[in-house]
Amino acid sequence: MEYRNEVEAVDALSAKYKSLLSEIKKVIIGQDDIVKDVLIGIFSRGHCLLVGVPGLAKTLLVQTIANALDLKFNRIQFTPDLMPSDITGSEILDEKKEFRFIHGPVFANIVLADEINRTPPKTQAALLEAMQEKTVTVSGKPYRLDEPFFVLATQNPIEQEGTYPLPEAQLDRFMLNIILDYPKYEDEVAIVKNTTSDLNIQVNKIVSGAEIIHFQNIIRKVPVADNVLEYAVTLVNKTRPNTALAPAFVNDYLEWGAGPRASQFLTIGAKCHAVFNGKYSPDIEDVQAVAAAVLRHRIVRNYKAEAEGISVGDIIKRLL
Repeated sequence: MEYRNEVEAVDALSAKYKSLLSEIKKVIIGQDDIVKDVLIGIFSRGHCLLVGVPGLAKTLLVQTIANALDLKFNRIQFTPDLMPSDITGSEILDEKKEFRFIHGPVFANIVLADEINRTPPKTQAALLEAMQEKTVTVSGKPYRLDEPFFVLATQNPIEQEGTYPLPEAQLDRFMLNIILDYPKYEDEVAIVKNTTSDLNIQVNKIVSGAEIIHFQNIIRKVPVADNVLEYAVTLVNKTRPNTALAPAFVNDYLEWGAGPRASQFLTIGAKCHAVFNGKYSPDIEDVQAVAAAVLRHRIVRNYKAEAEGISVGDIIKRLL
């Protein structure tokens, strides 16, 4: 659909966001903030990492969002014996004695990388090029992935047995690290009612791939005031120990801080958050709204912080 100007497109995206939320809420109960963060990632051209213990409907959440978006969806179950070619695809020798490339499950618009930290680093790394370059290279030949392209990965807490921590280089490619917690009591009652009956809930498709690409371009054009941009960059700089802007508690508790990609994601995430709320330009509150999800996987605590029980979340709260 064509819009006469950016203002009209922003209003349309704000309305689409509300429609998406109401459709997803038919299935996903009491996780509005989580759904909002995932949609911010999608409309900002980012990838999301969902972290939580088993049984919190991480997979169902991603599948429901994919159903509400008119996009091709593939799910990859990560296991200890998964090989890189099981993700990207491989070449086979056909009946004509010619090599033919068989596309792997990464060739989709939305890829659910389920339990990504159940597989060794070699296989995790197979997603790196796809996430960053939107291409897959097999036998020296590049294959372009379809746009739009998102990886929504689920991860079990690192403390659980049989998990492999994601390397920092791969973690940094995720725009947002979203933590799922246990549902509230009344939400859990509603979840149990819905899932233990024969209800067949239909989720309507709200946004097409072409519309998503259009809205992604609109979000890039949203203006940001200098003071908001400087606030985002200052916030990221404060996470870097032993630098000019780092407060004393950062020097005490952090091994290293976030890089420039965090400043970029804070700014684009704030733009998207503002548009979802019907605003035409983000303010400092929009930056703060996405700060925890952008920063929590980009800053690393030192031994002193671990010994004193200071979490990454505690440090981000103090920075804000």
